[in-house]
Amino acid sequence: MSARQLHLNVNILHSGFSPAAWRMEGSDPRASFDINHYIKVARIAEGAAFDAVFLADQAAISDRIDFRPLTSLEPTIVLALVAAHTERIGLIATASTTYNEPYNLARRFATLDHVSGGRAGWNIVTSADLAQSRNFGLDRPVAHQSRYERAAEFATVVKALWDSWEEDAFIGDASTGRFVDPSRIHPIGHSGKHFSVHGPHNVPRPPQGHPVLVQAGGSDDGMELAAEHAQAVFSASQSFEEALAYAGNLRRRAERFGRAGSDILVLAGLATIIGSTEAEARRRQEELRDLIPLEYSLARLSGVLQVDPKSLQLDAPLPDDIPLPPDGGHTFFRATVALARREGLTVRGLIRALNGGTGHRTIVGTPEDVADDIEKWFSAGAADGFNLMPDVLPQGLEVFADEVVPILRRRGLFRQDYSGRTLRDHLGLARPLNPHAAAAE
Repeated sequence: MSARQLHLNVNILHSGFSPAAWRMEGSDPRASFDINHYIKVARIAEGAAFDAVFLADQAAISDRIDFRPLTSLEPTIVLALVAAHTERIGLIATASTTYNEPYNLARRFATLDHVSGGRAGWNIVTSADLAQSRNFGLDRPVAHQSRYERAAEFATVVKALWDSWEEDAFIGDASTGRFVDPSRIHPIGHSGKHFSVHGPHNVPRPPQGHPVLVQAGGSDDGMELAAEHAQAVFSASQSFEEALAYAGNLRRRAERFGRAGSDILVLAGLATIIGSTEAEARRRQEELRDLIPLEYSLARLSGVLQVDPKSLQLDAPLPDDIPLPPDGGHTFFRATVALARREGLTVRGLIRALNGGTGHRTIVGTPEDVADDIEKWFSAGAADGFNLMPDVLPQGLEVFADEVVPILRRRGLFRQDYSGRTLRDHLGLARPLNPHAAAAE
């Protein structure tokens, strides 16, 4: 049995994890709108043999655009262009099951998988914010339970569409004039609570069989969705103990769906601020903090907690009675509150600890410090890998690739180079069997 292998993705989050990243020397304020920025980051990650690049998505203006860049370019289109300028690195895009339809989404990701030679992944999300709801004809977010019911049915339909073409349905025999074998292309005939989709798909089965399915919800419903459908999960645990408990919980749920717990990779969110010494890293952290207006950070924190900013006193702890948001945002809510309670932080201290973010764990230190932390979490099974968020892009990723990756390789934790060409190859995932082929055997 081969040794377990560490997995690394990079989240191309605007100009970097810090809201002030675009203001740093050497940063391009227009980077989030420039396809060359995404291509450059992907090439750096591919040069270090990362598993994938990841793009979040937001179909609305839901942040302070007077202060920071926003998520705006459609991720599957961006990643199709990135695919044309790379060869091996995986391409994971976020798409919401709340504001899409299964047929079109299955088609988009099958197309991305075909044009990239089998490198696509879909991060399944269930959008919960008011700004996006209003852009899709709704005056309030869809209720939490309903969103996840829809998402589970959505994923089932998408997988059935990807399977509707058997592997050998395409013939392409010019001498006989036979293009495809219609007997090997199957309607799915789905009629459910949320969707009615006849099928079949109009795209041949993707190179990976199914693009890799990723999920990022930390609520009970989100974990159930992941346990049934996902091959990888983006987690947001703030502490080692929380991460161990989360991974164990997720794997037990997967086993209830008849899957092996090891079938799901846990990729923990990790923001990095790296310096040649700890003091240098701390100075960089302070420089980034000082560029973030306090009122912005307070508004962002209140948005995560879904409370009125006026209810938060800067030099007092979080109120004891903050309720879990009824309609979503549970992952970052729980991570943020857990951090505040565990460290005994005031609201001001919590804002500083989050470094302008929304709940992801941040390491501030030397390359050795970062490598030590990654090794601890990986070796103990708290994570199978990390969804990295460098403080500033591309500079922070260049430092990680040049300084941290060699340490991980010397310790035998991370690959020297790619051994396969698809995202499933990189993640060590089997290609799913087409059920029509299995039925015929």
